[in-house]
Amino acid sequence: MDEIDLGLDFLGKRLRLPMVINAITGGTEQAARINQILSSIAVRYEIAMAVGSQTIAIHDPGLRYTFSIVREYNPDGLVFANVAAGSAVSEAVEAVEMINADALQIHFNIPQELAMSEGERSFRGILNRVQKIVDNCPVPVIAKEVGFGFSRESICRLYEAGISIYDISGQGGTNFITIEDQRSGKFMGEMDQWGIPTAVSLMEAISLDLPIQIIASGGIRTAADAAKAYALGADMVGIAGPFLRTLLNHGPEELEREIEEMIYRLKAVFLMTGSGNLEQIKKQPLIILNETAQWIESRGIDKLMWSRR
Repeated sequence: MDEIDLGLDFLGKRLRLPMVINAITGGTEQAARINQILSSIAVRYEIAMAVGSQTIAIHDPGLRYTFSIVREYNPDGLVFANVAAGSAVSEAVEAVEMINADALQIHFNIPQELAMSEGERSFRGILNRVQKIVDNCPVPVIAKEVGFGFSRESICRLYEAGISIYDISGQGGTNFITIEDQRSGKFMGEMDQWGIPTAVSLMEAISLDLPIQIIASGGIRTAADAAKAYALGADMVGIAGPFLRTLLNHGPEELEREIEEMIYRLKAVFLMTGSGNLEQIKKQPLIILNETAQWIESRGIDKLMWSRR
């Protein structure tokens, strides 16, 4: 087990664990404390970290510290900035500069917006905005879903716009339609199951055989979940909700214990499958069953590409 290497080179920096503490929060005093603790944990375990949407701090510079604290406590680590996909170029650049980010997540959250009484209703021209951000952003751009998954068609259109890194964030984790629907009642619970499951979205992305990097998030809760994502072809996994709940309910020490145990169990899966590193686990046979198999087959994706390798 000691010889297993979970490390990954991502955007020119070495990670000991192929994981990102995904976009959670910012903009309040409590958010600043959360970001400080999570950033310190990211340093200790040499994992990446993303901040929540920085739009609030762009509009109110007095709140910048709630995001910049991440870089203050993590000066050399891999850190992602975050703005909406429809943001102006100036906002995207400001978000990157605010935390000296290594990459910029631009999030796509149309279902969430439509569930909000005050949400956006027009998304015309968003691909043109994405293209402008990609062309003018000083760091790589990551297309990030927020819990509804990317289809092959969406990835192809974003790839044409110049994006080569995707956080697919499929259905199965935090459900923002349900959250917003509790406030507005717009969908009356009818859309609670909307979205492409994470495993399916990941397989849709992999089946394209494009030169892209993929972060799998959305319902990744355990070492087994993470291992399956790596075996399917993900370069990294993203976890947000489970880490936040542990931190808020039990404190930073318990979160560190949880991560330590996850690393042990993840290495155990690698050892039990004879995989010494990420590249090797991606070559192990993986069986796709039941509804997931039916879904990808109905999309013309051969499930045997994983089981017969």
